Amino acid sequence: MTIGILGGGQLARMLGLAGLPLGLRFNVFDPAANVCGGAIGTHIRAGYDNSEALQAFANSVDIVTYEFENVAIHAVECVEESRVVHPNKKALFATQDRLREKELFQKLGIPTVDFVAVDSLEDVRAAGESLGYPLVLKSRSGGYDGKGQVIVRSADDVDAAWADTAGRHVIAEGFVAFDREVSMVAARRPSGETVYYDIAENAHSDGILRVSLNKPGDPAAEQARGHVQKLLEALDYYGVIALELFDVGGTLLANEYAPRVHNTGHWTIDGAVCSQFENHLRAILDWPLGDTSSKGHCAMINFIGDIPSAESCLAIPDAHYHAYDKAQRPGRKVGHITVCAPDAATLAERINRVEALLVSA
Repeated sequence: MTIGILGGGQLARMLGLAGLPLGLRFNVFDPAANVCGGAIGTHIRAGYDNSEALQAFANSVDIVTYEFENVAIHAVECVEESRVVHPNKKALFATQDRLREKELFQKLGIPTVDFVAVDSLEDVRAAGESLGYPLVLKSRSGGYDGKGQVIVRSADDVDAAWADTAGRHVIAEGFVAFDREVSMVAARRPSGETVYYDIAENAHSDGILRVSLNKPGDPAAEQARGHVQKLLEALDYYGVIALELFDVGGTLLANEYAPRVHNTGHWTIDGAVCSQFENHLRAILDWPLGDTSSKGHCAMINFIGDIPSAESCLAIPDAHYHAYDKAQRPGRKVGHITVCAPDAATLAERINRVEALLVSA
């Protein structure tokens, strides 16, 4: 059985690492040279607008998935002429436009922050009047890791903020004083079986995820599962999905979803019985889903820009080092470490040891 992956980044790499022991093979389609995901299979290098190459890629595999949500809809449509693609293009279509995504949440009764579409400077001023200040302007497409976002702190900042958007179509969102950021990762297969992981609590800096840790028994988990279940059913979704949320006084507001394996689920590689990567493969193949139970308390810490040595990290008890084989540069995710512990206090101490290494890296 050969799995085709659109995209050749670290998520493709980790999918392959989870699938090779299952006897699966992988072909990776990506226009870039020397992608880190190429280490787990055959790298087919061509553009996402190259229909002939996409069709040849589809014919070389048994089923197709993708590792990032900005893959061109055209590419998925081309591939699905001859192969099943999971998750389907309906899931991509909604998440590739923040306005469509928020409207989907609204339609499904999943609460969100207040939002309006913005297409002009006058629209920004109107948004300030209706939503209040501060507010956030977000590009409707293409943004990730905090890119494409501008905070408008007062009416005096409107002109400069609109100039920063370069006239792109954006969405304006009310600023939320949330208590914490959380996410829920789940997997669903065509036979109908659905499994959920522990809710994860996440900390970002400069728009990039820095730390994510599982929260066994968290009281918000049931609410998060309910929101995800609505998405899975509405999108006819198969595979792993991640829903990012703001916790505001116990009410979870949907921020965005990712139709793929997700950074906030990396802790599952070492901290759960069956990882999100293995369960994504099981789900798209309609195989029985694995046990999502956590083994205890676990945290994932991203390596951003620089990566400490494996030797220094592995001196920490129950630490697991993951290097992506990517060139180091500021703002780039080049690896991560997971640390596990029997209790929250011990986990916090081990996280502090990792963060001390990052300061000295």
